[in-house]
Amino acid sequence: MSPPDSTHVSLWLLNHFSTFTLAVVTVGGTVLLAVGGSVLLRRRYPSVARGEHNDMVGVTLGMFGAIYGIILAFVIVTLWTQLEDTQTIVASEATDAALITRDAAAFPAPVRDRLDATMSGYVHAVVEDQWPRMRAGDPSYGATETHLRAAFKTLQEYDPKGGSEQVFYEEAVTRLNDVASQRRARITMARQELPPLLQVLAFGGALVLVPLTFLYGMRKLRVQILFVASVAGLVGFSLLLVFVLDRPFAGELSVSPAPYKEGALAQYWSRGADDVSAGHRASTADR
Repeated sequence: MSPPDSTHVSLWLLNHFSTFTLAVVTVGGTVLLAVGGSVLLRRRYPSVARGEHNDMVGVTLGMFGAIYGIILAFVIVTLWTQLEDTQTIVASEATDAALITRDAAAFPAPVRDRLDATMSGYVHAVVEDQWPRMRAGDPSYGATETHLRAAFKTLQEYDPKGGSEQVFYEEAVTRLNDVASQRRARITMARQELPPLLQVLAFGGALVLVPLTFLYGMRKLRVQILFVASVAGLVGFSLLLVFVLDRPFAGELSVSPAPYKEGALAQYWSRGADDVSAGHRASTADR
């Protein structure tokens, strides 16, 4: 069996450990390693403590720190924006699904009931089947495809009568198209991750910046430790943000499926799991 790749390892860590635990390990580990490395270097090369090369090291550290800080800021802002965009997509998809349910009230009972059943199956499939797959980094269109096709078929076979039904029918078709579009956008977001080049810049840059602080000598060991620990702690916390924000559907800071259980969609979660999700489970068993 081949070893798991880095993507699956990061997802496993995010889904099995709390953000606090990851913070303690990431930030605490970075600080301990940095302080230990600094102390060992002072003992190995006593001249470092005298600050003989502080002028050169200070310029290099300042220049590299500024470049690395800009890169980290860019990465974190990009990932945070991606998380907010994903939350907007999820909210929009749930809102359109709820509006389809409300529009269906204007249709004859047989059509309304079929559309109601398909949307019920769809939201249950999203939350109970598709969401765990997205958390694991393996999203699937098939988890909701059966219900979405059934909803399209119901509207395609219905011929609205009268002006009122025609208006709501057009709205329902538009909303259903939007649901399909937002589902694709949501799954695309679940598959995205930080490009390898930015990963190298973010995590590899820390391996250069933190050791540079060891070379900036100070006569008092406590002051040296405080300086190195401060820089290492800031870098470690920034890398933690990059790690937890990279996957919008994994970890404690992930996007929640709550919008699919609120508003007009709440009725699909109050009828009993055996009734409302039977069709969804059947379609899952067929795949």
